[in-house]
Amino acid sequence: MSSKVGKPSKKINNKYIADLKKKLAASNKTKEEKHVLKPESESEDEDNKDEEKEKEAEENEIKEDEEIMNKTFKDFGLKEDILEAIEQLNFDKPTPIQAKSLTPALEGRDIIGIAQTGSGKTAAFAIPILQALWEAQTPYFACVLAPTRELAYQIRETFDALGANMGLRCCTIVGGMDMMEQARDLMRKPHVVVATPGRLMDHLENTKGFSLRALKFLVMDEADRLLELEFGPVLDKILQIIPRKRTTYLFSATLTSKIDKLQRASLHNPVKVAVNSKYSTVETLVQTLMVVPDGFKNTYLVYLLNEYVGKSIIIFTRTCAHAQNISLLGRILGFSAIPLHGQLSQAQRLGALNKFKSGDKNILVATDVAARGLDIPSVDLVINYDIPTDSKAYIHRVGRTARAGRSGKSVSLVTQYDLELILRIEKVINMKLPKETPNKNEILALHDSVDRASAESIRQVKQFHSNRKIHRR
Repeated sequence: MSSKVGKPSKKINNKYIADLKKKLAASNKTKEEKHVLKPESESEDEDNKDEEKEKEAEENEIKEDEEIMNKTFKDFGLKEDILEAIEQLNFDKPTPIQAKSLTPALEGRDIIGIAQTGSGKTAAFAIPILQALWEAQTPYFACVLAPTRELAYQIRETFDALGANMGLRCCTIVGGMDMMEQARDLMRKPHVVVATPGRLMDHLENTKGFSLRALKFLVMDEADRLLELEFGPVLDKILQIIPRKRTTYLFSATLTSKIDKLQRASLHNPVKVAVNSKYSTVETLVQTLMVVPDGFKNTYLVYLLNEYVGKSIIIFTRTCAHAQNISLLGRILGFSAIPLHGQLSQAQRLGALNKFKSGDKNILVATDVAARGLDIPSVDLVINYDIPTDSKAYIHRVGRTARAGRSGKSVSLVTQYDLELILRIEKVINMKLPKETPNKNEILALHDSVDRASAESIRQVKQFHSNRKIHRR
């Protein structure tokens, strides 16, 4: 089945519009006639009745939402093994996305889940899968697709924790790791495969004995990113191979509702569960910006690092080169910084993430590979060193802090070239970012030493690349 939706011709469109105008004119005429024929008092009574009905419907909806939110995990009829694991993870009660999606998910419905980042989306799709798996216990039961390798490993951790008491076998299939070792993991017949789309397709085409023909569940986490063109052709191939008769979940913080994208995902009569109906950030997050004069961006960054010394910080950059330079600049100035970007090997990326999570390093300098879905509970501050060109990327970045009800802060360093990007972000998040003004004397006092450290970090990076070229020869 083709994933593309054919565009209707102009002729059809014009006819459709003409018909619509006729219907609208006829409808208005009928309404006018009714209004003329009816006495004024009768018309007022009907208006009052309509208002009462709307009010009653609203009250019922609020009541239903309150009932859902007051539910505990035990109220969903989950298996004891899963409930025990939930208790061991100290999940007190379902988060809003979990509370709203668990009932339709446990009934076997397809789900489109939209919720703020850090709201417990992974458990929202993992729990119903494990509940169904408890009865079936068949290999290759579920496949979870993630846009980044780091997110795939994190999803695997959640499945391992929730399925610990029921003998769950789970494996992670991502790029940058040994294919043979992954093939051996797949031959152990795992119940759940967590993968990035490209590497999963490699194994489906090249690993003998591996097939997803018996797949019962497909999950697309951070679905808006997966449905972008970058992953489109690979996703189409995967969707042609796996069974049409399956349960499909799409979860994201930001999910566009374009028909062709949802058709590509092959959902059947899905339930849309939206905790936030528009792109938004959590209330416990304090967001500010600093207007930075030309040539002073590194100085402003170091000023912030001094202000929040000892705190857990993620600095987001637009490029791998910036991430490498900034982390080196930080280390030269005595800060415990480590880079995370796409040009590092997978082992280096995982190592950097683990060092940051464990507190061994308290500053992570990252590109947007760390923006999506990663759950690092204790991040105090997010600094946007480079303003993202995509407004949704801003929401994902700042969502690395103020997670699961905690407070947090984000600061964006804005130059004269970023004003248009900031205005676009403010429009999307529906708020104006307040300006934060640092102490100018402190900035000037830092500037010379930061400039020298910046020059040294650039020299060291050039030296490193030069040595690599010599080594290759």
